Amino acid sequence: MNLKERGQKKPQNTYSETIEFDDNVLAAILFGQNNLHLAIIESRLDVSLASRGNKLLVEGRKANCKQAIIILKKLYARGEGGQSLSKADVDAAIRMENGSNKSDSKNNSKNSSNSYIVTRRKSLSARTPTQEGYINALHEKELVFGVGPAGTGKTYLAVAMGCAMLEAGKVERIILSRPAVEAGEKLGFLPGDMKEKVDPYLRPLYDALYDMMDPAIVERLIEEAVIEIAPLAFMRGRTLSHSFIILDEAQNTTSMQMKMLLTRLGEDSRMVITGDPSQIDLPRGVKSGLVDSLNILANMPDITQIHFKEGDVIRHPLVAKIVKAYNQNDRAQNHD
Repeated sequence: MNLKERGQKKPQNTYSETIEFDDNVLAAILFGQNNLHLAIIESRLDVSLASRGNKLLVEGRKANCKQAIIILKKLYARGEGGQSLSKADVDAAIRMENGSNKSDSKNNSKNSSNSYIVTRRKSLSARTPTQEGYINALHEKELVFGVGPAGTGKTYLAVAMGCAMLEAGKVERIILSRPAVEAGEKLGFLPGDMKEKVDPYLRPLYDALYDMMDPAIVERLIEEAVIEIAPLAFMRGRTLSHSFIILDEAQNTTSMQMKMLLTRLGEDSRMVITGDPSQIDLPRGVKSGLVDSLNILANMPDITQIHFKEGDVIRHPLVAKIVKAYNQNDRAQNHD
């Protein structure tokens, strides 16, 4: 339906506003192929959008329309800044705007000036209010916990911040670690040298690094020990100074291992602990070091804990629904 027809059939008590964009090409990118981006906004915000050229008629409840207009203008500004625009970007803009209207959001930082990470190869901005709080914490705090389901960007953003701080000369090295729980005490029986034995458990960390830096540079920095990727057991007895340290899959640490790593933090260093307490692979009866530390350190003002939910999952939309279904099933079983 075109703009004129939509205007003539406006129901009673329906707010409408027409906005105009200066650049026809950018407006077309904003609207999306076959108006796909507009359809997403219509569905999520319960508004009607009708385009004609570089003009857009917005109809619906006034609050919804005002929110849609704010989102549309922010997305258009992305195009003006030369940034790409995808379905994921539209979804992220809606999430961010919805989150900014929830004054009781504990993870939402009052200062959004640090809600982005820039490396030489990639620039990342927050896609959810929780990510915004997380990125701010990564900028400001020496010890940050990022806890929640897969697909929320916990580890990816931590690696990005590590690369950004290394490139800026704020740290001298990056140390990435995971507990190789599946291998247990059987590493010695696996073929190859130690690197070949533990690499399968550390592959997600390599993947994130290659996104932030040229692979050849990553390999050189690994050879020079500027970037160190090692299982958690290798951290024992060390003092990690002038470093950006990331412990991934921390739910699979024991309480003793977690205490060991936390006490390795040295001068001018940052540490990020990420994990998902719902995915513990430790033997039955062994307490998770992540869960333990979250309770013990809960009231320390110098430490920030960011808790991601299924609504923060930024992978395929089906992933968020799968996470939610599993969480509901776990809660139902716990009540039985």
